[in-house]
Amino acid sequence: MTQSKLPSVAILGAGSMGSAIGRALTQSGARVLTSLEGRSAASVARAREAGMEEASLESLAACEFILSIVPPAVAIDTARRMAPALERASVRPMFIDCNAINPDTVGEIERVLEPAGAPFVDGAIIGAPSSPKFYMSGPHARRTQSLADAGLAVRMLDGPVGAASALKMSYAGITKGLTALGSAMSLAAMRNGAGDALLDELAESQPALAAWLGSNVPRMPPKAYRWVAEMEEIAQFIGDEFAEHRIYEGAAGLYARLAKDKDATDALERFFDKRR
Repeated sequence: MTQSKLPSVAILGAGSMGSAIGRALTQSGARVLTSLEGRSAASVARAREAGMEEASLESLAACEFILSIVPPAVAIDTARRMAPALERASVRPMFIDCNAINPDTVGEIERVLEPAGAPFVDGAIIGAPSSPKFYMSGPHARRTQSLADAGLAVRMLDGPVGAASALKMSYAGITKGLTALGSAMSLAAMRNGAGDALLDELAESQPALAAWLGSNVPRMPPKAYRWVAEMEEIAQFIGDEFAEHRIYEGAAGLYARLAKDKDATDALERFFDKRR
């Protein structure tokens, strides 16, 4: 496919995931724009290395697709910031919210953007920045197929706006919830003199789980601060009427603590490094 047939894509959020996706698109020949206003030097460098072009909000709104890939806590504000530019656009781009938020939050973002008249798609990213998969839902989801032609792994869900985010909440609730559980109990075991015994027992009776925790827990600390809001979104997704929502309120509190407690995260890294 020639470059002229590939879509132009605006990416809101030049973090590790947004920049990796931008790189995949530019390597396929697509034009990728982003806003670098207020971004850190690291984010600016990542975006430029990925071949993304710095652009104004009006230029972003002139793209065929807008992918919002920002921290969950700022997903609504990001949509509000883009709304006026979308209203002024001569041709409305498709706005795809790809954030780790619950279906109610997605619905609020859709309502924020509704006056602008831009087609809205609920998107969910599952996987590492090196190999992300996009799940799309809603009445306009099928129109995102051209992003697959531009190098992204796109999968359609037969469901309304909110279905993709429900999948993301459920999947992250298991994977990042398990990381929280493993971290919490490992720290508790170490505080009470049972750390080595816990590692030995996991390796003997639960080798697959021991290997999974050994791979995932040590990689968690740099991301802990970003997972706080995601755990809060998962708690809201479950609903206050169900007692299990408190599991994820606890996970949010744990990640908030680990984001600041270097002694604890260093202890976790040493703990799991014993079995490598």
